[in-house]
Amino acid sequence: MLDKKLLEILVCPVTKAPLEYDEAAQELVCKASGLAYPVRDGIPVMLENEARVLSPDEKLD
Repeated sequence: MLDKKLLEILVCPVTKAPLEYDEAAQELVCKASGLAYPVRDGIPVMLENEARVLSPDEKLD
């Protein structure tokens, strides 16, 4: 589980848009940039080159 206060202050490093936490996938998702940032051992990895590109279906959810 990611700290709720941390989630409130984190934004996408590309778009500065808010992030949604996907607990099942252990990712922070930004629909604006179409990227999902991994959370490893409870630590968000906020690097664009570490992010996964969202599929078109994921962007619509």
